[in-house]
Amino acid sequence: MTARARARGRGFAASLIDWHTRHGRHDLPWQRRRTAYRVWVSEIMLQQTQVATVIPYYARFMQRFPTVGALAAAPLDEVLHLWSGLGYYARARNLHRAAVRIAEQHGGRFPKSFEAVADLPGIGRSTAGAILALSRAERFPILDGNVRRVLSRHFGVEGSTADPAVLETLWGLSGQCTPADRVDVYTQAVMDLGATVCVRRNPSCTSCPVSGTCVARRTGRQHELPAPKPARQRRQRQVFMLAAVREDGGVLLERRPESGIWGGLWCLPEFTSAAEAAYYAERSLQGAAARPVPLEPVEHAFTHFDLHITPLLAHCSGSASAPEPARRLWYRSRDPARLGLPAPIRLLLQRLAGVTPTQAQLFD
Repeated sequence: MTARARARGRGFAASLIDWHTRHGRHDLPWQRRRTAYRVWVSEIMLQQTQVATVIPYYARFMQRFPTVGALAAAPLDEVLHLWSGLGYYARARNLHRAAVRIAEQHGGRFPKSFEAVADLPGIGRSTAGAILALSRAERFPILDGNVRRVLSRHFGVEGSTADPAVLETLWGLSGQCTPADRVDVYTQAVMDLGATVCVRRNPSCTSCPVSGTCVARRTGRQHELPAPKPARQRRQRQVFMLAAVREDGGVLLERRPESGIWGGLWCLPEFTSAAEAAYYAERSLQGAAARPVPLEPVEHAFTHFDLHITPLLAHCSGSASAPEPARRLWYRSRDPARLGLPAPIRLLLQRLAGVTPTQAQLFD
């Protein structure tokens, strides 16, 4: 690294640290009693999710799982239950898997070395660096989505941040800018800057502490850097879900495979056609209606496709049992099991139970 690059990095870091002292966020739940475990959970929750959305989930999660050991000892269903509605459920499964590994291989203590942290499920180079920098003030650069945008604009890095060559350049810049002292403050500052000032659309350049040396602002390219990823055409997917309801109010749910959308969560049985759902009900469920009745459709947007769900209501006799009980169960909203449920399925269960969303929150 040249002397000029080192000086540029020091100036960038000093400006951000000074800005954060006066304007940064200081009272987020995971900033209190900072430990590696608490920071780790927050970093995973904050991946692709806004702070305001994460805060109540984080509070409930920490109340139930205050330590790595508590998380490792919990059933996965309970972990997914507390994650329900937060999305990107692979994050919750990886949190649980990592906690179990920490309990088994590290004596229940969050590992101290960067290599051991980065090797845990769901933790990559940037997340490992953020955990160690924020909780222990150890000098490791980070490069989450917000930091990529800040560095791309400030240093005028051309190209998409998905390009390996561009990423290598940004990692080098992140290393140059990460200071030896107060690294925890700097790390929080650069993330805050990207989250609150140097945002994707309409960045507030007049509030930026490093706008005077920003290439994107000087050249008027704030909305061109970093280069956007090529747009993908959104796919449309149509499925039918059987809403089999017993006389006691129980609704048949099945656990989804670990891979794919909503992996490991509990859903209504899914089919490719109404005829397939009707055939299943007739053959597998005692006293099921011969022709399930279509209900109001539900639509749910994923990152790259839209899911269109047509629920099919089929009343069953009270003696109907769940086929393959290890994978299926009868769920009653009035006396619910603590299961991981995707948001659209929670909505459907609320409709089937005849309760409002406000009332349904009481059953969580």
